[in-house]
Amino acid sequence: MKPFFDLSVEEMKSYGYKIVDLIAEHYHELENKKPVTIASRQEMDSIFLQEAPEKGMPADKVLDFVMHKVIPNSNISSHPKAFSFVPGPSNFISTMADSLATGFNIFSGGWIVSPAAAELEIVIINWLLKMFNFPVKKGGGIFTSGGSMANLTALATARRIKCGNDFSKAVIYLSDQAHSSNIKAIRVLGFKKEQVKIIPTDLEFKIGINKLKNEIEKDQLEGKKPFCIIASAGTTNTGTVDPLDTLADICDKENLWYHIDGAYGGAAILSKKGSRTLQGIERADSLTVDPHKWFFQPYEIGCLLVKEASWLSNTFSEKPEYLRDIEGNESEINFYDYGIQLTRRFRALYVY
Repeated sequence: MKPFFDLSVEEMKSYGYKIVDLIAEHYHELENKKPVTIASRQEMDSIFLQEAPEKGMPADKVLDFVMHKVIPNSNISSHPKAFSFVPGPSNFISTMADSLATGFNIFSGGWIVSPAAAELEIVIINWLLKMFNFPVKKGGGIFTSGGSMANLTALATARRIKCGNDFSKAVIYLSDQAHSSNIKAIRVLGFKKEQVKIIPTDLEFKIGINKLKNEIEKDQLEGKKPFCIIASAGTTNTGTVDPLDTLADICDKENLWYHIDGAYGGAAILSKKGSRTLQGIERADSLTVDPHKWFFQPYEIGCLLVKEASWLSNTFSEKPEYLRDIEGNESEINFYDYGIQLTRRFRALYVY
């Protein structure tokens, strides 16, 4: 078979059928496979390390190499016996949806480029808003690469709304069990170490409420500006859910932004017990959820929900000359105005 740029229709079909067969067989034989592979850097270098080739390899040889060397040296996180790294279970239909989105190379950043992609994202975001009892008419959201990018997007929005251009005195609060992606997001956004207050947890690994209140009061007396509390709806270490209603009361009283990181456990709201445990999640200003966990989607689809969609567009919208000619009416959402990415994958198709 020739290099991929020169394939005929028949060769493309034949090659595609081979890959679909391999994926289908993988799902069928999943339970019989070994979930974990361990290899050293030296072992991987011995297989893959080489100079960039001058000529391309025939497509069939590339596929054979991938199936014999790449796939066997990768963990199977969707395996029923895989319990580490917060497994992403995925499913075959969404896998095929990913193939369609990639195969047709659909750009989901702007309405005029793909109105169907934008519309599907609007529809599914509305499903999620209803699921978490967020306001559908005013609320909004965006699909991201994962929970980390959703948290970063949320905190960038919170900083603009609560602090404006000067966040030199701003202080943010989270527990010692909060996910590390929040700390990474805070660092990326330019906050200094002393602007981040890590609150110790209690015996149930929930954020210490009295300690939190004391820190807020202390910071206010020192002339600082408390502006945000990050709560966890399912910590990665223990699955603990912070007292969401109590934290919402504090945020209301002190006029703080309330972000809930529900990437790990937010989907539990679909169960009766989970809904009781997550009481108060609907009071967040922003909420991170992760469809590539409990919603059985492939990796690379996280989500941020917000109480007011305008918060996102007012934070991230830019109007360069090369985008002004594709502006539509307000109902035609350009999702590049809702987050950091301009170029975006068609993630909504996985869920739909």
